[in-house]
Amino acid sequence: MTTKIVVVGSCMTDLNCYSKRLPKCGETLTGDRFTIGFGGKGANQCIAAARIGGQDVEATLVARVGDDSFGTNYLANLKKNGIDTRFVKSTPHLHTGVAQISVSETGENTIIIVPGANTALSPGDVRDAQDRVVEADVALFQFETPIPTTLEALRLRRAAGKGTSIVNAAPVIADFDADIYRLSDIFCVNETEAELLTGVALSEAPEGDGLVLAAGKAAEALLQKGCHLVILTLGKHGAVVLDPKECNKPQHIAAKPAKAVDTTGAGDAFLGALAYFLGARKDLNLLEQVRRAMHYATLSVEKPGTQDSFPCRENLSSDLLK
Repeated sequence: MTTKIVVVGSCMTDLNCYSKRLPKCGETLTGDRFTIGFGGKGANQCIAAARIGGQDVEATLVARVGDDSFGTNYLANLKKNGIDTRFVKSTPHLHTGVAQISVSETGENTIIIVPGANTALSPGDVRDAQDRVVEADVALFQFETPIPTTLEALRLRRAAGKGTSIVNAAPVIADFDADIYRLSDIFCVNETEAELLTGVALSEAPEGDGLVLAAGKAAEALLQKGCHLVILTLGKHGAVVLDPKECNKPQHIAAKPAKAVDTTGAGDAFLGALAYFLGARKDLNLLEQVRRAMHYATLSVEKPGTQDSFPCRENLSSDLLK
């Protein structure tokens, strides 16, 4: 049975600069390599879901690109990856979103985005795609597009009472409509985002058990804000899951060791894979679905690039998919 996944989100053209280390404030470095690629959290998550799911997934993107060469190239890239692009609109007088990404030889990165056409994604665009939005088994949302647009989609899905809605509150916004918490079925953030939203000082927590404990406190604080289920990702330290329907305590899932080449897009790889497992593998419990999605994300950091690093189904081990 085909799993339907819809993503309401962003498209960004990635401008990638690689150097031995990241520059300090005010410093100019000479890099080793430059590439132009495809990114944006929404499109990344959609392509990750399509790649891991293969023929078992129908992935639809609701998005905006600019009326420029970047936009034309982006649409071609989406189609090449098997994405339903009927609801990806070209936007006159606005450039396609861009992300300037600096990557060190250890795989660390810094990113500056200029949203461009992503700012024009509207509630009307969601209504144009309403049938696909409400019928999807899993829907994914992020904060690189306007919050009112996300709210429109979440409200339509809640009214329909179908499927699972995942909100990835990234890039983090300090103040947004609190209905986002309540309307999400799964609320997913990383440690930096969780710290800003809850005030729990994860950045000051010692690595290991101390970080996991702090992440659990942050997850509990997010439940108090109205979330139903929280996933807090911790990079190489794995993830903490708090699902009060299954367990009243946060649960930690360790990540597999990886030789990181480029961590850009790892969180998106995780979420796209999670959407696949939630929709297609209902026989697995949530912790196993998260563990497998983390494994997929780990594979992605071992290659350079963003979408280019997301493994296709035919290249994945049977252990991950069985």
